[in-house]
Amino acid sequence: MSVTATLVWAWTGEVDRSGLSPDGGPVATEVPVTSRPTAYRQTSSLLPATPTATFTGNLGRRPRIRPNLIGDGVGRRSHAGLPAGAASSRRHCRLGQKLVPTCGVLWGVAPGARTEEHGFEALVDFERKTGRHQAVYHAYHHGIRQLFPTPQEIAIARQPGRERVLLLNWKPESVSWARIARGDRRTDEFLDELAWHLRRNYREPFFFAIHHEAEDQVRERPGSGYTARDYAAMFRHVVKRLRAHGANNVVTVLIHMAYVPHTTKRWFSHMYPGDDVVDWIGFDTYSYSDPGYGHGDFAELLNRRSSLTPRWPGFYNWVGTHHPDKPLMVAEWGVWFSKRNPGHMAEFYREVGQQIRYFPAIRAMVHFETPANQKGQDSSVDSTPAALREYRRLGRLPVFQVALR
Repeated sequence: MSVTATLVWAWTGEVDRSGLSPDGGPVATEVPVTSRPTAYRQTSSLLPATPTATFTGNLGRRPRIRPNLIGDGVGRRSHAGLPAGAASSRRHCRLGQKLVPTCGVLWGVAPGARTEEHGFEALVDFERKTGRHQAVYHAYHHGIRQLFPTPQEIAIARQPGRERVLLLNWKPESVSWARIARGDRRTDEFLDELAWHLRRNYREPFFFAIHHEAEDQVRERPGSGYTARDYAAMFRHVVKRLRAHGANNVVTVLIHMAYVPHTTKRWFSHMYPGDDVVDWIGFDTYSYSDPGYGHGDFAELLNRRSSLTPRWPGFYNWVGTHHPDKPLMVAEWGVWFSKRNPGHMAEFYREVGQQIRYFPAIRAMVHFETPANQKGQDSSVDSTPAALREYRRLGRLPVFQVALR
């Protein structure tokens, strides 16, 4: 299939894809109180420097990896970009500041998306079939009617002996980005209550994404309220407001869609809110089993390119060039299964294990598990016995073993 003739829509959905309730759990009641501002003291972030790696790749064709010597961020050099401590079988990997692992890669899931079985039940089922504990639990929220984390999410995070880090997505829907940035009253009241809720009920550090995959809603029209700069200003306002009211356990994640026709727009870099309010950079990306757009190995997934925009280096390389000090999260990933090419899923999982060492900036990977997205595509890791076997093997690799305590 011609690459230049095929650029299909690659969006995977938004908040609504988790099915019934936006957070993947039962609806919790808001706490009807008013927050009292408290002083916020920002802690310094000891993030590893993660220089870019050099890879080539294109749509519909597997990339060729060119191993080279890349700094590991602590003054040493390692072959093919292998980060210091990646061989976690020889070192105890644990969480550091801003939830950045001291070595290795956090392993997680958004389970049971767009199904009746979601939240804790879906998580238990996923852990059972994959044979390992998930370090990160991913859930979705939207609007200003429900505080989070919900009681169920708190229970998931604090399950005795199986503690987890929460990754919570929030999409503000009541007003435009520009109005939120200017201090929309209702949104500010919600943020103040959210900060109060966190101080009272959940003080553990957690990942917080603000309107992930926002590129799809950018409207570069003056006065639209949804320009790229409006998004950046909204993101800043939300973070600053929460911090000003004492929500100092929020670890912010800027999550991009990583869709090439968006990432190559002139306005794309204008979406960045600033180093002081962004702790991690994340992106959502999927592998397609059938030849064409998005068909390739793990390196292609991370550095997807298009012959129509040859100057775009791929998302991983772009982050390494523009934001080399930020840890990188694959916030949603998976393989869309196809009966016409059923072996691709298992092959892809094998390649993740073989190639992860070439991408030292990646410090977290969170699978998006659904039997059917809005297009009917299936990312279930047990789509075939071989796929499940390879995914289980992948999860047992030393690089994905990070202790939360």
